[in-house]
Amino acid sequence: MKERVAHICSLLPRCEVFADVGCDHGYMTAYKLKNGLCGRAYISDVSAKSLKKAEKLLARPIAEGRCFPVVADGLDGLPEPCDFVLIAGLGGEEIVKILSRAYIPPRFLFQPMKNSEKLRRFLVERGAKLERDYTFSEGKTRRKYYDAILGSASGGDSYSEKEFRFGRDNLNGNSPYPFLYAMKEELGKTEERLKGGLGAASREKLSGRRKELEEIIHEVEGSL
Repeated sequence: MKERVAHICSLLPRCEVFADVGCDHGYMTAYKLKNGLCGRAYISDVSAKSLKKAEKLLARPIAEGRCFPVVADGLDGLPEPCDFVLIAGLGGEEIVKILSRAYIPPRFLFQPMKNSEKLRRFLVERGAKLERDYTFSEGKTRRKYYDAILGSASGGDSYSEKEFRFGRDNLNGNSPYPFLYAMKEELGKTEERLKGGLGAASREKLSGRRKELEEIIHEVEGSL
């Protein structure tokens, strides 16, 4: 099991009705069912062809009536409300579109591949509570970085502009290291780009980003 998938599985709580939207191979649903972490599960994908991969892995629980494959665009085609929804591997903007058409699940785990800030803003503006919001990594020599946002539909939350941009737990010292590695890598890439031939507008934009990254790195390191 890949590190990213294993990390996501470690965050999945017990629930009655689970949905894995954009389920890919269905590994997370298999983990939930194998470990008795849900009563029944829905696996969904907009592509019937893509869904076949998960159906193959989950053939036994499907035959037993514990897992139900659904060809659907997001939450739209699920036959009943689910008390916990996982959406991993889609862009933050796409996740916002899915939730805008349907509902914010009672409890959720979202792992956006990009546009995390947009997803955070959407959730907080609609009264969701973000219980954990941080960056984790996969790999050692060539790391990949992902954001995890775990929360509930109600309870409300208050986020600063920095927290919207970078994730609250990354800034408050609860999960600093993968985030620091990511910021330092981005700072290095930004500095390399500034050495090249750039127009005035591009140089000004990159210089601003470099300053922002330096400030965030200093702030997080100071909290350790």
